[in-house]
Amino acid sequence: MKEETIKKAYELAKERYAAIGVDTEKVLGLMQDFHLSMHCWQADDVAGFENQGPLTGGIQCNGNYPGKARNIDELRADILYAMSVIPGKHRLNLHEIYGDFRGKRVDRDEVTVEYFQSWIDWAKANDIKLDFNSTSFSHPKSGDLTLANPDKAIRDFWIEHSKRCRAIAQAMGEAQGDPCIMNTWIHDGSKDLTVNRYLYRELLKDALDQIFEHKYDFMKDSVESKVFGIGLESFTAGSSDFYTAYAAKNDMMITLDTGHFHPTESVADKVSAMLLFVPELMLHVSRPVRWDSDHVTIMDDPTLDLFSEIVRAGALNRVHYGLDYFDGTLNRIGAYVVGSRAAQKCMLRALLEPVATLRQYELADNRFERLALLEECKALPWNAVYDMFCLRNNVPVGEDYIAAVQQYEKDVTSKR
Repeated sequence: MKEETIKKAYELAKERYAAIGVDTEKVLGLMQDFHLSMHCWQADDVAGFENQGPLTGGIQCNGNYPGKARNIDELRADILYAMSVIPGKHRLNLHEIYGDFRGKRVDRDEVTVEYFQSWIDWAKANDIKLDFNSTSFSHPKSGDLTLANPDKAIRDFWIEHSKRCRAIAQAMGEAQGDPCIMNTWIHDGSKDLTVNRYLYRELLKDALDQIFEHKYDFMKDSVESKVFGIGLESFTAGSSDFYTAYAAKNDMMITLDTGHFHPTESVADKVSAMLLFVPELMLHVSRPVRWDSDHVTIMDDPTLDLFSEIVRAGALNRVHYGLDYFDGTLNRIGAYVVGSRAAQKCMLRALLEPVATLRQYELADNRFERLALLEECKALPWNAVYDMFCLRNNVPVGEDYIAAVQQYEKDVTSKR
């Protein structure tokens, strides 16, 4: 797209938004501070570098599109390329199974920061900040239950793993001078009916209390719920109710994964409800299709509603923005770019909303005016503002990134 055309369209959009009291230059400044935490597991279908075997723990990745990352160097190259065609500056979210093990068998209760030092060095060299996750799935001791397992030996194994992951997150945070967010999600549940719900949740609570007992300065803990996993459909120990109560009681961050709730449940509605009781929220943004299918994020109504609610709640500084999808049916770098740009577009549209005016209408009980302005905002030229955001960040504008990703596939991934 020609630069002159982009600039002309932006000036018209700037004028149009000014007419409803929105400063597009201020919004573009806010967008520069909107940092996604991109998920490393999109590049290799959640394989990691442990070579433990296939995905387990209620997780499934479909597709065998050619060219997926096979090792740590290819993964890093793919991530850097994806970031190069996404406007703004972004973080990277690592799972523990992506350690730099260099062919050594390191069990999860033995992992230390040594196996992530090269990630810390790489991130520093590329001006990228890291976030982290413990990994309970795809391990011989995963089974159906980990932290909620009545077998003390297995439970203690995963408690030790989680403690070590928190120490690694602390080291990452210290090295980058910015807190590393450490997310705890486990798949624990039951495929069929259970009569021991209370027992499993009692064990899980005790395990979490042990894990979070030590306090750190450069990492932030977050806990994540789920409705169910594949093969674990009847019961989930770490449900939304469980983790909401746990996070509120312990003044902790909670992770809202947009695929981890019932299909008709609004994740957007949870933002204001939870922020009255917990200090911060972490998002894992994906696209559930009928279930937690982890489709690539798009600019759909649920995602637009979610980001709009964050802005309307004045919560920009209390929410952290991660992505969490893994699709092996299409170009994986393309999936990174489509999903990341979609999340950005949702945030941009939320920031371009004339919230002050809408609030005045609502408080004055001007219902027609509120509804009318909300409808008119849908047709305003937000895309011209996003194009300018891309232009100022020296990344492809509009559909031009399609050719860029295709070229990377031709030059790099197709040769794997």
